[in-house]
Amino acid sequence: MLEIEKIKEFFKGDKLAQYLGIELVDVSRGNAVAKMVIKDEHLNGINTVHGGAIFTLADFTFAVAANSHGRVTVAINVSISFMKAVTSGTLTAVAREVSLNPKIASYTVDICDDEGELIAIFQGLAYRKRDKIVI
Repeated sequence: MLEIEKIKEFFKGDKLAQYLGIELVDVSRGNAVAKMVIKDEHLNGINTVHGGAIFTLADFTFAVAANSHGRVTVAINVSISFMKAVTSGTLTAVAREVSLNPKIASYTVDICDDEGELIAIFQGLAYRKRDKIVI
């Protein structure tokens, strides 16, 4: 199995992403794209998408991109800035690798709505372990 195919298979096991309806659309070395169709269960008390749902979409996409090199990679610091509230449609998260070193890597994830408007910006710093992704 190709390494990218292994990564796709590995992330099918992410139970929270499954529960929230997050779909992995694409993955390549250092990059990933995921989508989430907004449903009632994603909304908060003021009927906008809950920040935790947006964060989870971004964090999942970051994790896929960070692990796309085939090494177990975990977050050591993340932050998110919310730019605009959203109530319906589909959110798309696009992760890209900013820097890759033997032990540390950095990623930015842009989360956009159906019109391509920026909803949130996520930045993640990851620690690259020695372990290989095992399926």
